[in-house]
Amino acid sequence: SDKRFSALGFGARIPPNYEVSHDFAINFNPEDDECEEIQGVVEAYQNCLPKIQLYGPTNVSPIISRIAKLSAGEETIKDASRYHILLILTDGVVTDMADTREAIVRASYQPLSIIIVGVGNADFTDMQILDGDDGVLRSPKGEPVLRDIVQFVPFRDFKTASPAALAKCVLAEVPKQVVEYYSHKAISPMCPIRDSPTPTPIANSPAE
Repeated sequence: SDKRFSALGFGARIPPNYEVSHDFAINFNPEDDECEEIQGVVEAYQNCLPKIQLYGPTNVSPIISRIAKLSAGEETIKDASRYHILLILTDGVVTDMADTREAIVRASYQPLSIIIVGVGNADFTDMQILDGDDGVLRSPKGEPVLRDIVQFVPFRDFKTASPAALAKCVLAEVPKQVVEYYSHKAISPMCPIRDSPTPTPIANSPAE
């Protein structure tokens, strides 16, 4: 990995015209929304926050559709080398539920997993529907997802837990989702790349 991460925002009025956006680069560079490592994401967020006006509703379908489209470009790669994980942090209940369900159904055909972390004390009951653990998620037209790709985690359940416990829960379903995608595509796992052995130094005695 190059340790660069796309970082996008939604639900805000953004400069220069302060129009509401549900899909914008938090580094304000639409041509390159990637940040250097996690620290770069944190710094971009801290720099972005004072410049925007948080604004509802909470629409996440545009970002899901955007990343699904990006993931679709990986279908030309015929090995199991590229898979995307979309992490959504939200303090509000999703208000475009119908569009979000439709976007998730479409995204379930792509090399993509979606992790949603609910922050705060909002009623996240509807989020469990997106998770699909209690039944198969369907689009408003009744089309089922190809595979379950969503994991919802309420952060409040982990306020006193260790970071490792949160990470374990957040990532719990990803390995299965990756296997299901490549199994559906009949793509075998890549062989692990082994480090080549370090040559043994040879000491040459000076000729006499």
